[in-house]
Parts: sequence; structure tokens; C-alpha cells
Amino acid sequence: MKTLTLALAVFGLFATASQAQQTPSQPAVSPEARTQFVQVGQLLADPSNGVVLRNKTIVITGNQVVEIRDGFVGEGQVVDLRDRFVLPGLIDSHVHLTSQQSPTGRLDVVTRTDADRAMIGAGYARRTLMAGFTTVADLGGPNEAVFALRAGIARGDVVGPRVIASGSSVSVHGGHGDANGYRDDVLHILSPESVCSGPDDCMRAVRTQVRSGADIIKITSTGGVLSNTAAGLGQQFTDAELAAIVEVAHRMGRQVTAHAHGADGINAFLRAGGDSIEHGTYLDAESIRLMRQSGAWLVPTLLAGDYVARVASGPDNFFTPAQTAKALEAGPRMLAMAGRAHDGGVRIAFGTDSGVSAHGDNAQEFALLVQAGLTPLEAIQAATVGAAEHLRISNEAGRIAPGMPADLIAVAGDPLSDVTELERVTFVMRGGVIYRAD
Repeated sequence: MKTLTLALAVFGLFATASQAQQTPSQPAVSPEARTQFVQVGQLLADPSNGVVLRNKTIVITGNQVVEIRDGFVGEGQVVDLRDRFVLPGLIDSHVHLTSQQSPTGRLDVVTRTDADRAMIGAGYARRTLMAGFTTVADLGGPNEAVFALRAGIARGDVVGPRVIASGSSVSVHGGHGDANGYRDDVLHILSPESVCSGPDDCMRAVRTQVRSGADIIKITSTGGVLSNTAAGLGQQFTDAELAAIVEVAHRMGRQVTAHAHGADGINAFLRAGGDSIEHGTYLDAESIRLMRQSGAWLVPTLLAGDYVARVASGPDNFFTPAQTAKALEAGPRMLAMAGRAHDGGVRIAFGTDSGVSAHGDNAQEFALLVQAGLTPLEAIQAATVGAAEHLRISNEAGRIAPGMPADLIAVAGDPLSDVTELERVTFVMRGGVIYRAD
């Protein structure tokens, strides 16, 4: 039996993993129909039950898990993770792969093409995968760039996580998601097709996004922190517009998630039949009641709240005055919000809004969720089985089981004791391909 330790994997059969560091367009190893035996010391295969299995071998053929055996077995292609804690690849339900906040952000909007954004997104996608996130939902980015990046990863041209994409957000004219703070003639160029006014026009915007390739519809039900306008964080769509958006999206087989801070916009969207809330900063008792009644999910994006509050209150604040005021108002409230939602029995899915904070730092969300009152296991469930259910991909992600894609990660310590272990991922496999083996 030829055993490949993690150290040998870097230089032996999986030497192309190091080449992937230099040329991210190439996968580490072709996921041909060969069999690998991944020997695991501790295994959280199904986070829904929290059971940690010991001394197991995950048998993988091609890109799929075929069996989990007792003991350390196998011959030929053996990967030694006997001193590691292994769990399913993580899921981030809210990212923006084609951008990242910086002092040049407002200039970047008018100097970068969609091709530029797709290329930049390829770098951020690779960084996200190396951090242990094998699936993401990209919620709000230019259609051409985001959909091209999604397709490039699916073909294997680009190294990155599986991408579920909304493309451009459906937004109101002048609201969050539209272009703000530029000359009038520039605004008309920058404003996306998905901006709308009135129920009929908003139905058109949803249909346009579906035609363009959206897997999920993302709307901006309220104002946003980083839109450069002093329009507040309250409801921006009318009730009639929200009802029209949800109805037509559901008719076309798409779920709808809403960027929403103010309780008025949260509750109006939930009453319209919306599926999930992103952020939820000012949710109230009525919000919790509506979410529990409908089974809607909350994606709290605590890392984004933490990040904008730190930037806005720091010595190197690069936000505009309108952005700064909203960041200082909303950011510090988000931990308590998530705690209230958790205590109220709301279903929580992991999401960071990365692109606001830095790509690759996604796992810092885990510690914030624990600060908000979740246990480490609940935080891990939010990023695996919970996020998979939220995104309706439970047969593709969130567990390690026969018939599932071989998406798994490893850390040195026990994340159920110290959830920050997930910030130090040492091994990443997606679809049977090893991309990281420290």
C-alpha cells in the first residue's frame, strides 16, 4: 500500500496543486474516475447530528463519495488526514466575488470593465476556495462578469468554489443597488437593467434577470449602508412592488432573497412571501414571528457589520459621509440582532457579504456567530446543512455521504471546541480534486 501523507501530496502525485498556486486556471488534479482513500482521524460527516466519527476512511471515486469505511483502509491513492478534523466543504450564502471594498472603490466603478471584474473575481474565487468555502452564493454583481466567472469555474477554467449567482440586484431607481453619487449623465450609464419602478416594471426586471441567467433573485428591499446616498435604511420598494417581484420570481422557479435592514422593509418583504433576509439589522418581534411562520431564512452577515463599523470609526476611514453615518448606525447593532433571531427560533444560514470585508477572511464569521449566542456546532451547521437547505442544494453540498460530491476540508484542531480553527484550514478538496494540502 502506498500512502500519500499531506507533505508528500504536495510534491508527489498532487504536485500540480503547487502549480495551481501559480496558474489558478488549472485544477490541482483531474477528477478522473479513479479511487482515492481519505483516512480521517475525526470526521463530522453530517453536521445536522453533531456526531464526530473517529478513525474512518472516505472512499471517493471520481468526484463523488462512494463509501465511508471503518478504520484506515485503502491502497494506491491514499490521503493521510489521520491527525486532522475533517468536515464538509463550507458554504457562504452571501459574497460579492467581483469586487472588494477599498479607498478606490468609487473610482473602480467607472474605470473597470466587466472583463476586469471577472478577472479580479477569479482571484477572489480562488482565495475563497483556499479558505475552505467550496460553495458560495454571489448576490449582487454585474451580470456579465458574475455569470462568466460562474461558468469558468464550472468548466474548470478557473479555480474556485461552486457559484450560485443572482447577478445584478433588483432595485428601485435611486435606491440601494442603483448607481448613486455620480454626475447625472454617468448615473444613466451605470444604472443596471434590473433597476425598476412600479409593479409591472419590477416584474420586467425579475424576468430580465432570469433570462440573463440568475439562479436566485436578490432584491434590495431597504436602503443600504454602502450606497452613497443619505436615503436611510428603511423600506424602498412599495408593498405592491414587493408582491409583484416575489410572485413572478416564484412563477419562474426562482427563490427571492432580500437585502433588508429596516424592520419595515423586512416585514413587508416577508408578508409578500419572500424566502430569506440578508442582514436583518433592525428586525423586530414581528419579523421573527413572520420568519418562523413562513420558514424564511436569515443570513446575518455579521462580518460585514463588524467591518464597516471598524472602518467608519477608524483613522483611515475611506467611506463617504453618507456611508459613514449609516455604518456607525447599523454595524454595531448586528450582533444583538442575530442573538434575538437565534433566541426566537429563526433559521440562520451562514453568510458574510465578503467583498465588503476581504475575500478569504470568510471564516471570521464563525466567531461572531458564537458571540451572538450560537454554539460552535450551530455555527458550523449554518455553514453546511443549513446553508445547503437555504440555497436548495442539500443533495449537492453540506454533508459528506455516499452519493454526494467530494467536497471536504480539514483543520488541525477541534472546531467544536474552538470555532476559530476554521480560520486555519489546512486541506481543501472540491469535487474530488485536492486544491490545498498544507
